[in-house]
Amino acid sequence: MTGIGVADGSGLEARRTLVRSARVVDAAGTTADGWVLVDGDVIRAVGSGPDVPAADEVVDLGDAVLVPGFVDLHGHGGGGVSYEDESFAAALAVHRAHGTTRSVLSLVANPLDALVTSLDRVREVMASDPLVLGVHLEGPFLSPQNKGAHNAAFLLDPTPDAVDTLLGAGAGVVRQVTIAPELPGALDAIERFVAAGVTVAVGHTVCSYEQASAAFDAGATLLTHAHNAMPGIHHRAPGPIPAAVADDRVTLELILDGVHVHPSVASLLLDAASGRVALVTDAMGAAGAADGSYTLGSLAVTVEHGVALVAGTETIAGSTLTQDLALRNAVALAGRSLPDAVAALTAVPARALGLEDRLGRIAPGYAADLVALTPALEVTRVWGAGRPIG
Repeated sequence: MTGIGVADGSGLEARRTLVRSARVVDAAGTTADGWVLVDGDVIRAVGSGPDVPAADEVVDLGDAVLVPGFVDLHGHGGGGVSYEDESFAAALAVHRAHGTTRSVLSLVANPLDALVTSLDRVREVMASDPLVLGVHLEGPFLSPQNKGAHNAAFLLDPTPDAVDTLLGAGAGVVRQVTIAPELPGALDAIERFVAAGVTVAVGHTVCSYEQASAAFDAGATLLTHAHNAMPGIHHRAPGPIPAAVADDRVTLELILDGVHVHPSVASLLLDAASGRVALVTDAMGAAGAADGSYTLGSLAVTVEHGVALVAGTETIAGSTLTQDLALRNAVALAGRSLPDAVAALTAVPARALGLEDRLGRIAPGYAADLVALTPALEVTRVWGAGRPIG
């Protein structure tokens, strides 16, 4: 499996490309008649107006909207394949064509030896592909009472031995992990993962407000797909969602496909945790592919009209969402301004991973990850690490 490399090893000076666009939009706002100077895989300068620096190539995007490449914290596949498969290049290609330039690859609950095999495959891809940020272990440390589309037979408590196995096998690969904080040993496991540089999320849980707060105090800084696979908000038993909203250290994932969370509830969450909601896909293999029968881990999934369900149940099994659609939904369904919507796909997830100094903005020194959109916010061109992709 090969990916996208950024260094050719020739020692030659990197090619400089000037990209011009009617609007440049990121978390800082909107710049009219903007330009971006790309030098190799890095943005060297940005500005607006007719006075531009010299470049080897000029790309004039006309009336396009230029935004940073999208960062997906949570996705399971696309193009008919999943990230557990032996080869998953087709899944990466689907999401890159829709503007996702940096991906965290999510794995469902599986036996530990199967997870170790998946981690080795992803490590091989990461060696040549800087656009893959690592792995999200969504399982196995989940509540059996809120397992969602995870095989209950593969769920584990986060024992020291299980944590040791995954930290050892996942060194340099495991980027984040989801843990239900009510499980035995959960708080100790959170502390160990955080000490190893892994971002920890609370999710697939039946925890109380107090248990979620304890997990955040132990170092967890994410909420896995808010509102899904967790208790709803009750006026006397608030649960994990208000605990996450109340804690400025926490980023909340949101699947904004109009199926997982009603747009009115999504809007409430975006207002309540302003600047801390990261739009994710949670996409499974049917993203960018036809309706039909699929698998998610070891579970059979049926996709009809773009909605994925565990076969024979009403349990949602991931989504068929791409991040460009999430952007359009944020504007059209949740009433966000374009800079705020873009931030939820770029700067916010980058910050959640501690990568806010190099990803998620169009600014000097940042990675040259760019997406050109039509005025209707449809993707036309994508650059990842300075190279055309998608």
